[in-house]
Amino acid sequence: MTTPSTPPDRDPGLQPERTRLAWRRTTLSSTVAAVLAAKAALHNGVSTEGIIICSLCCTLWLGFLTVAHHRITTLATTSAPPPLPPRHATTAVLCTVAVAICAAVLVY
Repeated sequence: MTTPSTPPDRDPGLQPERTRLAWRRTTLSSTVAAVLAAKAALHNGVSTEGIIICSLCCTLWLGFLTVAHHRITTLATTSAPPPLPPRHATTAVLCTVAVAICAAVLVY
């Protein structure tokens, strides 16, 4: 009969740090996507459609940035951070999906 092996103890401080770094990476990626969307929207000159899409992308980016900043701050200031509230998670997902839709509109 074999005994189940016990998992090694892990440092509880590393998980919040990895999550904080992941939020920073995602924020950087979102920033690059917003800048590229603005560039694509205004590539052929200034138009009403381009300005609207550019404004929408920037607004969505600011929404995501707000959620990410709140989460990064929470992870950095508490030793045992609470789970991400569903409202914040929903906001982050909706902003990401909406930016992807804007990108698809810009490409076509």
